[in-house]
Amino acid sequence: MIYTKRDSFWGGFLLVLSDTIASFVSGDFSIIRLVGMFIVGAALYAVEIPHYFAWLERFTRRRLDGMKRKLTKTVAVALFFNPLWIFRHFVFIYLLLGKTDLINGDLFHTAILSFAFNLPFSLIGNYIIQNKISLKWRFVFSSVFSAMITLYYSLSPMIFG
Repeated sequence: MIYTKRDSFWGGFLLVLSDTIASFVSGDFSIIRLVGMFIVGAALYAVEIPHYFAWLERFTRRRLDGMKRKLTKTVAVALFFNPLWIFRHFVFIYLLLGKTDLINGDLFHTAILSFAFNLPFSLIGNYIIQNKISLKWRFVFSSVFSAMITLYYSLSPMIFG
C-alpha cells in the first residue's frame, strides 16, 4: 500500500491552497469548505491517486515499453481525471458550501467542458509527471500540477456555468 504522511500532507495542503484561492476569486470562501477540502485531499485524493499511479506503473511495465508505454501512461492518467472525477470534485465543493440545489446535470455539463478544455494541458503535464518523475515523488509533483488544475476546475462553474 502506498500511503505516506508526506502524500497526505501535500494532497491536503495543495488542494486547500488552490481551492482557497479559487474560493476567494469566486466569492465562495468558507472555513467549512477549507477544512472539508483539506480532508478530501489528505484522506481521499492522497490515497486513490498514488495507488492508481503505482498500479499504472506495474501494469505498463509488464506489458509495454518505449514510447507506447509513455503514451499509455499519459493518456491513462488524463482519463483518470475524467468528467466524472471532476464532477465528483464539484460535488464535494457544493456539498461543503450547502449548495446542493446546484448539483445537477448542468454541473456535469460544466465538468465535461472543463475536461475538454483542459485536456491538452493535462496531457503535456501528465506526460512529464508520469515519464520523468520517479514513482516516489510522482504524487507530490502531481499534487503541484493538480493544484494549478484544481484552481481552474474550482473556477470552471464561473467560466462555463
